[in-house]
Amino acid sequence: MTTEELQVDRREGVVEVVFNRPKRRNAFTAAMYAAMRDLCDELRDDDSTRVLVLRGAGGQAFAAGNEISDFLDRDVVGYEESIRELLVALFELPQVTIAAVDGACVGGGLAVATHCDLRICTPHSRFGYPIARTLGNALSASIVYRCVAVFGESLTREMLLTSRLTTSDRAYAVGAVMSVVDDLDAELEHVVRGLLQASAVTMRATKSQLAHRARLLEGEPDFDAALLAEVYGGPDFAEGVRAFLAKERPAFGG
Repeated sequence: MTTEELQVDRREGVVEVVFNRPKRRNAFTAAMYAAMRDLCDELRDDDSTRVLVLRGAGGQAFAAGNEISDFLDRDVVGYEESIRELLVALFELPQVTIAAVDGACVGGGLAVATHCDLRICTPHSRFGYPIARTLGNALSASIVYRCVAVFGESLTREMLLTSRLTTSDRAYAVGAVMSVVDDLDAELEHVVRGLLQASAVTMRATKSQLAHRARLLEGEPDFDAALLAEVYGGPDFAEGVRAFLAKERPAFGG
């Protein structure tokens, strides 16, 4: 499961995953998503692991979205559905999951971070979904709802509608991150140590209750699949992908 782009380190009670594509700001590839899904499937029945930590390499990004070239020659709606299934698997893990954010946490990176239980970040970290100005695509409804649950509706609307990135201070002010620290490693070690000393029974019960609540409130609406098919099959998304790969500004027609 450990690859050059997705490094997995294991120690007693803890699994740490490093997204290792710093030259691409750790943008997720289809292979990385597949490896993360395999890891989630493994951890689901692993009573020896108490904590899962996710972080990005390089100090500039947790993960800056998805590798756009992966959208070419692919069933994009099906790919989006596979990502959504991974996020559900991540969210419903019995372990406590922590996103340790250092830098940009946008697009797919933000989706992963919001499906973790806890988020810690550095002062220069930024969060958002600037897709309206980049790709012209849309998120699965459950991903939007999870962002609302973490950041609140007003800030989620701002991130998605204005494409503005949210600062670490604003994220902390709304409770989306538990701490903003200069020394991410020290804070992470402190939090993990406390989790390993806590009752696993309490944490598993709490996570089950919260997962049940999320299923009730954040499920996919009936129209979502058709909506995504329309968006991903439309001209704006095609232009967004073309312009992104050409390193040009997209000319959306709407």
